[in-house]
Amino acid sequence: MFVRFAQNRALATGRDPATRPVFLRLHGAAHGRFEVRADLPVELQVGVFAPGAVHRAWVRFSSDLQPGRPDLGGTLGVGIKLFDVDGPKLLEPDEEARTHDFILQNHPVFFVDDAAKMCAFTCASLNGQLDQWLADNEETAQILKDMEKQVDSALATPYWSVLPYSLGQEHVKYKLVPEAAGDGPPAAFDDPTYLRADLHRRMAAGEARFGFYVQLRKGEMPLDRATVEWSERESPPVRVGTLVLPQQDLDARGQSAYGESLAFNPWHALPAHAPVGSISEARRVVYRASADNRRDVNGQPRGEPTAPRPDTWDDGRAYPTAVDRRVVRAAIHPAIGVARVGNSASEYLYGPEVVDAPPAPVGAWRDSTGAIKRQAARFRIYGYNAAGEVVGELTANSADITWRVHVANSKAAWFQWQIALDIPEAETVTLPLRNASVPAPERARLVIDGGPVEVRGKSTVGPTIAGQFQGTPVQLGQLRTDDAGRLVFLGGHGVSASPTNQPIFDPNVPTTFINADGWYDDTSDGPVTATVRIEGAEIPVEGAWVVTAPPDYGPGVLGVRTLHDLLVDLYVQAGWLPARRDVAFKRDVWPLLRRLSGLQWNNHGFAVAFGAGSRLDFDDPALAAELAWKPAQGGYDRNQELRRQVANSFRPSTPSDGNQLPWPWLYGDAMESVAIDNPRQNAAITWTQEQVLARWVAGDFIDDLAVELPTYAALEEVPLAEQPGMLDRAALDHALADAFHPGCEVTWPMRHLTMFDRPFRIRHRPAGTPAPSYGSTLTQSVVLGPNGPLHDQGPGDLTRWMGLPWQADTAFCRAGYDKTYDPFIPSFWPARVPNQVLTLEQYRVLMDTSRPLEARRDAFAARADWNARLQGKAPEQMVQMVHEFHEMGLLEVQPGPSDVPGVPSQLRVASGGVAGPLKGEVSKLEPHEWPVPVHKPARR
Repeated sequence: MFVRFAQNRALATGRDPATRPVFLRLHGAAHGRFEVRADLPVELQVGVFAPGAVHRAWVRFSSDLQPGRPDLGGTLGVGIKLFDVDGPKLLEPDEEARTHDFILQNHPVFFVDDAAKMCAFTCASLNGQLDQWLADNEETAQILKDMEKQVDSALATPYWSVLPYSLGQEHVKYKLVPEAAGDGPPAAFDDPTYLRADLHRRMAAGEARFGFYVQLRKGEMPLDRATVEWSERESPPVRVGTLVLPQQDLDARGQSAYGESLAFNPWHALPAHAPVGSISEARRVVYRASADNRRDVNGQPRGEPTAPRPDTWDDGRAYPTAVDRRVVRAAIHPAIGVARVGNSASEYLYGPEVVDAPPAPVGAWRDSTGAIKRQAARFRIYGYNAAGEVVGELTANSADITWRVHVANSKAAWFQWQIALDIPEAETVTLPLRNASVPAPERARLVIDGGPVEVRGKSTVGPTIAGQFQGTPVQLGQLRTDDAGRLVFLGGHGVSASPTNQPIFDPNVPTTFINADGWYDDTSDGPVTATVRIEGAEIPVEGAWVVTAPPDYGPGVLGVRTLHDLLVDLYVQAGWLPARRDVAFKRDVWPLLRRLSGLQWNNHGFAVAFGAGSRLDFDDPALAAELAWKPAQGGYDRNQELRRQVANSFRPSTPSDGNQLPWPWLYGDAMESVAIDNPRQNAAITWTQEQVLARWVAGDFIDDLAVELPTYAALEEVPLAEQPGMLDRAALDHALADAFHPGCEVTWPMRHLTMFDRPFRIRHRPAGTPAPSYGSTLTQSVVLGPNGPLHDQGPGDLTRWMGLPWQADTAFCRAGYDKTYDPFIPSFWPARVPNQVLTLEQYRVLMDTSRPLEARRDAFAARADWNARLQGKAPEQMVQMVHEFHEMGLLEVQPGPSDVPGVPSQLRVASGGVAGPLKGEVSKLEPHEWPVPVHKPARR
């Protein structure tokens, strides 16, 4: 079973080279030496443990993980092969083998007791009955859970032999204890194969050493119950030797390949060290069969080497560095792409592909007619080798690629928006269906399903993606490819309508707010997949997801908590990603502070508090220098109180009340237009952001203000290994997490781990599988239950929770509703939908050198109401937004004046339909004309 099903099934998929069935994730192979203690006690002087003996050794570090899974949570293993060991061996008694093997793992026990239990476990796994078997065998289930360790380095964890071995007439277990792990920079822990990167860096920087110990069996310590740990208190391990791995380049040509070619078997051993127990007896046969099978497929000779691979060429030169260029799998990036609607007939631009990209030139977001261009989501495919390293981007020049996209808009067939259903305020909420009067047999006609659409080749203009809303044709976008064959996804044109002329909002029926029956819009979402063949062989490809969202009226401005921040926090707290090991001011702290100042172009309250010339202008280099300063070791930290006051000004990740004063001044998921004392009235920072600030306050941070951090104008400038992660982050940094009421791009289901297969990868519902039905109402208990809608997703499932149509929500995601508190703050989504802006008219006054300096400074300080062009009551403004969304002001970067003190060198200026100076009011609506709440937290 082990060879035929576990190993050959993988080989049948085309895996090349053939791999081991277990512990196949190679982190690195190293050469070294095994030094036996010269003063070894007489009773331990058995077999290879001859006092003072030194054996050349090769060591293989690996994890028991299948391809595609990140290193986090895997069990680490180490195989040690000693050379120059004379004498017949248990496995090759008649051969000239001069090797001796040790096999260890970083957990002290095995997950089953004996071979019979191992067979039962394997049968259950192969027959799809593993869950039930584990439920019946709780001890095994617990051990398997305990074996999913999170370690920092393969060189910094202990290893155990798990099973017993003979030592002459005694019985022992082996233990490997780390003593020196080399130096070097820390690993990039967001790398899914960080253990390999860490191991290679450490070994390149210095020597690694392990103490090798034996633990003698005492009393009734079992020999064939592998789940039982031998007590180290009853029998403390005794050191017998040292494993030394000298400084070396693990990327040297052929080194990894040599380590993979070796076969490790505990029966490659002198008789004095015979393995003991039924699992060891099974290993003897299974390990040899699996090694022979692997070597046969790879065209490698069977048997043990007679001598180790030399450390260098004969003349002492090091082998050249090698890179495994064989692509065994691929992944689409960004994992979640964001497209945006626009009414330009044919022009578009690409969404962000790098973090902190230079701003687009003036005019880039509109075509010659003034229409807003669509933002395209461009997807790329990266190939990975067996070690999980990025080999390169796969394009139409290097692979045969067929892209496949299936998007849909199911808003009209879903349930109404009232409130995020995962917060306490929603416990008693029951959501009815949108378009509830449409009978069940007809409800499928409410879904605008674009169906699966394919495109391939270079510079291809692919098919239009279209569906129907109750018989009315609706276009959801188009597929294209660029000149390298990458996928270019274009969403809709921002068309929203009611074919039956139903009202967009009835103030007397508050549930119609952003739940317009009879309406559709052309946003959408769905899976992005690809078929990739290299030299005729198909390789597995991780799929992605695309979301079509409303326009970005504040391009380049980041929210205080982005969707990327939220997801990283989700994964860190779940153990899917490690927390950052160190904190640096310029890299980690300053960007969060500067986001407050970045919102000065979008909201008047933020401009006054954090904008240019304010006391808390976090863009000010002088303030940054104070915040980044820390004393030499032992010195007085004169700025700690300043750091503490800044950090304490942020609303904590788990606020206890509805205090509006803490930052950020943004609404939360349970906002009330007249604030109530509710912890979710306002938005909070993430737990991971909070931890960064806490370490900064404590002085546990690096002052890197003088360090030039890398910046990139285009993805091609980014180092290859960092490009996939850069694409994932760039797309999500420009999407928002606050407030999920409901939000701009996606909403609250995104904070649930069940939505994901792995970091940033939406869990796909298998193609052709119908979406579950939840009846005529939806409640919190159903949503959060095991069969709720927060698991695998299908076309249209992310955007179905959003407002319908989106223009109705965007017209009213304003700020300062409670004018007795402040007319400008808190705000909803100012980074994407501005509240008060610097207009072109004000900018022209500012730049006019013929005007008095004071008038120019006033023009810069003033802000105009972004919504001023919208007239009438709520329903009229919503309809106007439907037809004129492209006329709304769009922020573009313009140069600032050089002769007005305190004004930045770059400004964000609104161009479009912004009208008139700020009148002191955020909205022209009277308070009674605002939508009435369904229940208190839902009111705008």
